[in-house]
Formats: sequence, structure tokens, C-alpha cells
Amino acid sequence: MAEKASVGDNITFHGGIEGTVRTVNENSVIVEITKNNTEEVFGGGVTVINHKNYKIIKK
Repeated sequence: MAEKASVGDNITFHGGIEGTVRTVNENSVIVEITKNNTEEVFGGGVTVINHKNYKIIKK
């Protein structure tokens, strides 16, 4: 299993979206979007990402 992110970590997911972890849950993190190079739109600038679906880029 990959390392789980912590609050404040920067992560990348969905092929070009980056964000900062705001909350860590048992199976997921809540992320504030900081960079979005895709056509995906996130209401409120936040989303939930499963631990299996992101990579930590900066702790």
C-alpha cells in the first residue's frame, strides 16, 4: 500500500490535477484544488480522492 497523505501535503491525481490535503479520512482525503490542467470542474474548488488514486508530490 502506498503512503497515505497528511494534512498540508501536496498531491497529484487524475492526470494533471494538483491540490493540498485539508482533511484525511480512513479511505480518502479532502483536497483543495491548486492546479487543474484538465477540463474537469470542481464545485467549490475541493474534491474527495481515495487513497489509491493520488500520488504525494510534496510533504
